[in-house]
Amino acid sequence: MSPLPKLPIRQVAYFCHDVREAALAHHAAFGSGPYFVADHIPLARAVHRGVERALDHSSAYGQWGEVMIEFVAQNNPGPSPFHDLFPEGSGRFGLHHVALWVDDVDAAIERFAAAGAPCALRAEMNDGFIFAFADTSATLGHMTELYAPVPTLTDFYAMVAQAAASYAGGDIITPIAFS
Repeated sequence: MSPLPKLPIRQVAYFCHDVREAALAHHAAFGSGPYFVADHIPLARAVHRGVERALDHSSAYGQWGEVMIEFVAQNNPGPSPFHDLFPEGSGRFGLHHVALWVDDVDAAIERFAAAGAPCALRAEMNDGFIFAFADTSATLGHMTELYAPVPTLTDFYAMVAQAAASYAGGDIITPIAFS
């Protein structure tokens, strides 16, 4: 893969069987969190490897030091960027992606593809928020998520970081919903 712009990692994400279990275990081991859990995150469109597919997933988001951590589980069967690395039914789970903020998701998809990391997924949430996974697994061992730092996203990151900074005990898991 040819060099790409130097961008800081904003998030580390793990594919897991149960996002709540994973968040609680990570909190117990490393003191991360608290966590905000979104179940069945709605997507207006998901294109995986050039094919439009349903992708039903849930995620837990928390803070781990200076970086956001995400635990993600796929709720529906079938091909996906998660099953690209962790085949369905294999019982395997682990590091799936790191996330970067980019100025333009589609331009970044093209830059990563030209550097040898094809687009594994381009998805749009119901509110128009776009994210993508560049398949950097051949060189890095994981995918790279790309999204633009729009206010909805930066505000969410700030809220998660603030919750961690002010956490004084109590509930580790808080349910949230994305529209």
